[in-house]
Amino acid sequence: MTNSELLVSWRDAPATHQPEWPDRAALGDVLTRLSAAPGLVTPNACDSLRSRLAAVADGEAFALQGGDCAETFDGVTPDAIRNKTKTLLQMAVVLTYATARPVVKIGRMAGQYAKPRSSPSETRDGVTLPVYLGDAVNGFDFDPAARVPDPARLWRMYEASRFTLDIVAGHARDGYAGLDQLHRWNRDFVASSPAGARYEELAYEIDHALRFMGACGVRLDELRSVEIFASHEGLLLDYEDALTRIDPDSGLTYATSGHMLWIGERTRAPGSAHVAFCRSIANPIGVKLGPTTTPDEVRSYVEILDPDRQPGRLTFITRMGARQIRDRLPELIRAAQETGGKPTWISDPMHGNTFLAPSGHKTRHLADILDEVRGFFDVHRALGTHPGGIHIEFTGEDVTECIGGGDEILAGDLHHRYESACDPRLNRGQSLDLAFDLAELL
Repeated sequence: MTNSELLVSWRDAPATHQPEWPDRAALGDVLTRLSAAPGLVTPNACDSLRSRLAAVADGEAFALQGGDCAETFDGVTPDAIRNKTKTLLQMAVVLTYATARPVVKIGRMAGQYAKPRSSPSETRDGVTLPVYLGDAVNGFDFDPAARVPDPARLWRMYEASRFTLDIVAGHARDGYAGLDQLHRWNRDFVASSPAGARYEELAYEIDHALRFMGACGVRLDELRSVEIFASHEGLLLDYEDALTRIDPDSGLTYATSGHMLWIGERTRAPGSAHVAFCRSIANPIGVKLGPTTTPDEVRSYVEILDPDRQPGRLTFITRMGARQIRDRLPELIRAAQETGGKPTWISDPMHGNTFLAPSGHKTRHLADILDEVRGFFDVHRALGTHPGGIHIEFTGEDVTECIGGGDEILAGDLHHRYESACDPRLNRGQSLDLAFDLAELL
């Protein structure tokens, strides 16, 4: 089957969790505009991420994937993007220095503007409206006009993603991400945060190592820039299709909306349009695997999405929950091994551990998140396979959305700064707590 045939074939498969756009003409206009716009990422950069993920699958590197549960247009500011980038880099430094292995840094950003929901509507005080589906589709405010799907938001998503990628790229190349900047990243919270104090101690150790390397004549310029890749759930198929491009050098088709797309738990049926679409593109592809995943489904994903068994092409992102990870994961790993494939395995310890606090807030406990990560490592080590990375939802702000951490947040604290548009995120200190615990496991 040719690339063009593959690209068309997804339209013949069932597509779930797609918006019901009331103005189809407006949707067509926006998609035409997106089809003519420059891609947000390049095929070469997508290939680079695939090679980095191949190293992760071989146990030569570790993957750190994280960012907002659902990005918002209001959150697209230089400060907010810088803080998220800074948190990702701080976690990566902890893991790199503690493990002496490269860390592949993948932001859950620049495209995470749409969310599948369990119900098409919600009711408050007797009023029922369409559910909020993310800023790419409709508005968060519980208002009839705001909740109408608006195709113009797809173009706003494109512009917001482009702005985000520009800011992240600037930080990655201008020395802001250099190891010698550790104290500058950390100084605003080190005095009050237990995680910050641990981080500062590590920063002094790295400073000492850098001074030693410099005294020995080692060039340190290469340490002042990093690679940061962008990923998101490829949920809105019309948007993703409009941003696909054929690489003139290879003739392969790439989704230029992000370096890596993943297929979510609610849209991963092997015969779905989402799987068919991802089959048609050459980007690295992730598949979320929840506790209901069967070994046959895992075998199907390998056969459909990675028929050539290409290293770095396919990543399985497990989201089992702390109570089920040790029981459910082994048979899925064995199923992948039976196919002859070598996917990258990443743990999402967030989504399987969500519960409702007495206050009515959705939350997660850091202890449960850590337990699922430990279970993920336990299973892989017992089977002799490689636990490749983690996928987490975090923010660079001091929110109070998850319980626990060194600077402990209690259930009664959630209302202070609960700002997520959808699911609860780790704040900066909790993210570093997780990084230190993970470094010990590694």
